[in-house]
Amino acid sequence: MASAILRKAWQGKWAVVTGASAGIGEAIAVQLAEAGMNLVLTARRRERLEVLAKRLSEQHSITVKVIVADLNQAQAPQQIFDATEGAGLPVEVLVNNAGFGEYGEFLSSRLEMQVDMVQVNCTAVVHLTRLFLPKMVERRRGGVLIVASTASYQPVPYLATYAATKAFDRMLAEALAEEVKRYGVHVSALCPGPTQSEFGQVSGQPPGVGGGGARKVQSAAEVARLGLEGLVAGKHWVIPYLSGRVVVFAQRFVPRRVVSRAVERMFRPPAPR
Repeated sequence: MASAILRKAWQGKWAVVTGASAGIGEAIAVQLAEAGMNLVLTARRRERLEVLAKRLSEQHSITVKVIVADLNQAQAPQQIFDATEGAGLPVEVLVNNAGFGEYGEFLSSRLEMQVDMVQVNCTAVVHLTRLFLPKMVERRRGGVLIVASTASYQPVPYLATYAATKAFDRMLAEALAEEVKRYGVHVSALCPGPTQSEFGQVSGQPPGVGGGGARKVQSAAEVARLGLEGLVAGKHWVIPYLSGRVVVFAQRFVPRRVVSRAVERMFRPPAPR
């Protein structure tokens, strides 16, 4: 269940959630619905969105709108904005969750996939945030949650472009948080680690690679709740599990080359049998 903190902050308001059809995006939508927020859910998969929208509207007596949009298309952010703020619907919370990765050697990766990753994970985030943030500043309230990753804290061989895009997202969130806090608007980077989601399946990352078995995989619901509570509290970033915070802190005292070498060994593709 969503916490009383979220309900007190946002009940009756509107939120836009990108990548809402699965994983952390779906979990965030559920948390916001439980807090009494009306929702605009957007992703590429219409059927999943409509099933989720029907369930949440019936269970929580809220209004849920669906916008099918592919953030790999340059016009998609404007499409989402025009259907919400542009149509007079005041958006209190923007959740930039949509994103994807591709596991494997960069040299043999699909060029189109790498470029599309930058478009979805970075360009669309900048575009959407730039569209929605001015209205929040004008109203002197609101919040933007940008879903990054613990991968944003160091280079990650074999997920090179993905980790780089998430570093971009985290830096963008932390910078904007400082810019707009004086207007009463919060911006936060949510930096999860291994989470119950479709990421491994979609990215092609084999089970166990990257130290995935070193600790329990966190539920998407817990990640969503902690991220949203951090946004309400005005935290500029949220790492939703203790060991992740410890590792990130410890990396400050280790040369980056040493960290990169260790991560390469963790993520190196398994040798053919």
